Amino acid sequence: MKLGFIGLGIMGKPMSKNLLKQGYNLVVCDVVQAAVDEMVSCGAVAAATPKEVAAQTDIIITMLPNSPHVKQVVLGQDGIIEGAKAGTVVIDMSSISPLVSREVAEKLAESGIEMLDAPVSGGEPKAIDGALSVMVGGKKQVFDQCFEIMKSMAGSVVLTGDIGAGNVTKLANQIMVAINIAGMSEALVLAAKAGVQPELVYQAIRGGLAGSTVLDAKAPLVMDRKFDPGFRINLHIKDLNNVMDTAHGVGVPLPMTAAVMEMMQALKVDGMGDDDHGSLIRFYEKMAQIEVKR
Repeated sequence: MKLGFIGLGIMGKPMSKNLLKQGYNLVVCDVVQAAVDEMVSCGAVAAATPKEVAAQTDIIITMLPNSPHVKQVVLGQDGIIEGAKAGTVVIDMSSISPLVSREVAEKLAESGIEMLDAPVSGGEPKAIDGALSVMVGGKKQVFDQCFEIMKSMAGSVVLTGDIGAGNVTKLANQIMVAINIAGMSEALVLAAKAGVQPELVYQAIRGGLAGSTVLDAKAPLVMDRKFDPGFRINLHIKDLNNVMDTAHGVGVPLPMTAAVMEMMQALKVDGMGDDDHGSLIRFYEKMAQIEVKR
């Protein structure tokens, strides 16, 4: 089966490589030529525009930064909609506004094109390992048709409802991840400032109720002072903006999420926007005048 893949960034590139490993033929497209060239060296075929991708494939995956990028790639000039035929499926694995997912799906439906919104969680490490969590919105029939493709990149693929439900689920995920990192940061900064080794605190609590996937993923990196982006602060800010917009639209106050977003905004002002969201600990370190390390 020949698939299209548009968006070869930190997440998209390893995801597309996993599809190649599973034997799928890929037609790829990205604004960064070096990323396209790398994928071609791995066996993919390059296309100049999303329209060209759509003309050669029946199922197209998009992995893009935000809502405007998805609208442009899918519905804009030389976009997917101009090259796709009726019956094509677009799997948008970007993390965007649920309202935009529904808007794009409605436009595609007018041309007989199906869509799933299928954002992912797990960051670059799980994208590389093919162990992402995929949260999907759309028709059950289309989900079943595309399940094995998504499973080639993931450890978990769950249909959570109609179009938009995938991104609502991802927003819930991003709330929990952000608040977990903030809680971890407060705890480890407290331990360090009180003279207790953070590494020993981490080892003592990770097997109890306070243990979590977030803790195991981020605490070792923080203590090793590794802040290379697995998931950038700027992207988490983008997600939390979508969280707040959606929450306000349905009448849900989110005070903890708002507080963590402002911490991330402060780090962005300090020039850390392209660092990993584990850098949230540096907000606390700055206030406490302490560094958490092994």
